Amino acid sequence: MKLEEKGPIQPPPVLTGPGQQTAAAVRSWPAVIAATHWDLFDRARVDGADFYVGEAELGHIHLNGEVHLAATRALGVPLVQQGLASPLPYGAQRGDWVSFRIRTDADAAHATWLFQLNYDRLRGVPLEALTAQLQAGRRR
Repeated sequence: MKLEEKGPIQPPPVLTGPGQQTAAAVRSWPAVIAATHWDLFDRARVDGADFYVGEAELGHIHLNGEVHLAATRALGVPLVQQGLASPLPYGAQRGDWVSFRIRTDADAAHATWLFQLNYDRLRGVPLEALTAQLQAGRRR
């Protein structure tokens, strides 16, 4: 979904807990646009922070610390198979979107790594290089 389709573009909220570590890291990367993530069913209710690279959605972090990452099947399926993320239980095809819950500082570091993988994908890093990182055994 394009940024303009998500609702009014406003600065993202400050998240509570370790999710803010991930949000601060992601929004500091070149070309990342950070904005409020609105509730899908109530566009007046703030539900987290969205991250885009141009018009391409990188992912978002909900107020409860749940990360939804806009991956592709080629990246998302291996992430799920290796236990590095969970499939998003609704919506897109299996692997197109993955999820991960941030509860601890270690989870925040892992979520930042997941966002970095997807950011690199959107910036043109070849899939082979990304999957090599998965094969290297990066775990939370």
